Amino acid sequence: MREMMRDYLKNNDISIKDGTDVNSIMRDMMSVLLEGALDEELDEELGYSKYDYRNKETDNSRNGHSSKTMHTSYGDMDVAIPRDRNGDYEPQLIKKYQNTVTQDMEEKILSMYAKGMTTGDIESHMRELYDIDISDSTISRITDKILPIVKEWQERPLEEVYAVVFMDAIHYHVRSEGRIVKRAVYIALGIDMNGKKDVLGMYVGENESAKFWLSIMNGLKNRGVEDILIACVDGLNGFPQAIEAVYPKTEIQQCIIHQIRNSTKFVSYKDIKKLMADLKLVYAAPTEETALNELELFKDKWDSKYPKIYKSWHDNWATLSTYFKYPEAVRRLIYTTNAIEGFNRQLRKVTKSKTVFPSDDSLLKMLYLATMDITKKWTGHRQDWGQIHSQLEIYFEERLIGRNL
Repeated sequence: MREMMRDYLKNNDISIKDGTDVNSIMRDMMSVLLEGALDEELDEELGYSKYDYRNKETDNSRNGHSSKTMHTSYGDMDVAIPRDRNGDYEPQLIKKYQNTVTQDMEEKILSMYAKGMTTGDIESHMRELYDIDISDSTISRITDKILPIVKEWQERPLEEVYAVVFMDAIHYHVRSEGRIVKRAVYIALGIDMNGKKDVLGMYVGENESAKFWLSIMNGLKNRGVEDILIACVDGLNGFPQAIEAVYPKTEIQQCIIHQIRNSTKFVSYKDIKKLMADLKLVYAAPTEETALNELELFKDKWDSKYPKIYKSWHDNWATLSTYFKYPEAVRRLIYTTNAIEGFNRQLRKVTKSKTVFPSDDSLLKMLYLATMDITKKWTGHRQDWGQIHSQLEIYFEERLIGRNL
């Protein structure tokens, strides 16, 4: 190969001064290789090689070539695609509607899409860096290849038992039938009995509803999840009942972070610091009894100005106070380091450049690719998982007996 390249450069008086020259040579070599391989494909299809008419056993024959522009990591190049007279031959190396060659380039496009770049940004980026002209529609076709993989990922088998499953929905604007509508993306994030974190599912639906969550619960059951020890959810009406219908033994913890956010939504900036300090005395109390006493003190101090806050905490106390039954390590797992909040924040960071998505599929593609990008860093379990696991074994001993977990 070295001798061949040396002769090629010498005989054609080619000097390499920079990366552009290298790209040009690689493009020429790739073109020759592809055209040779395509001619071999047609030889096999027809059953005889060019000019070998004595072995011809078909009424079909070669019919020249058609030119096709292919996008590669080395730039655009023209490839001569052989044709047959009967039109029976369909190239396999470069398929009928394919206009990209290297998997490497497609991976670059998918990686940029996963980072939240728009198709327009990707188009200009590819032109500036690789001197490749690639259209929005081509980028969409490349990213569309992800959709069957997303479906397979959504239906993959899961673990039998999860220690905690966090469930939440984030909202995006999507164009539908000429209108801009709001879509809820339902996310279930689980921590298994080995302490490993994983996104169990992600689904695009209409505005968040308990009915849709019920279908997701049934989906998790069908994918092998027999038990969820603790489910951490937002304050959506009917959510606990939807979980109970499928997993009657699961203990429900309403997300403290969501509750705090909803409680302080309309508080004056002058009061927010003092009010948050008093509210922290409630949710960070060492025992439920102390928390209830602090909640009453909070009512006496703030009820005249913000009556809805106390009422909300009081009405939802049954699911807000679940974590008080657990030991400290388990309690921290549930509300102090809420896993799904961090995950959602990373998704929003990726999608912040997209105010409106052209379709539900476009939204799902970007979120799936972003999820794969985010979760590849989730390689181990929490450092304190040994302590958490032993406490879970004690608290949920009856449910874990016989499962070897």
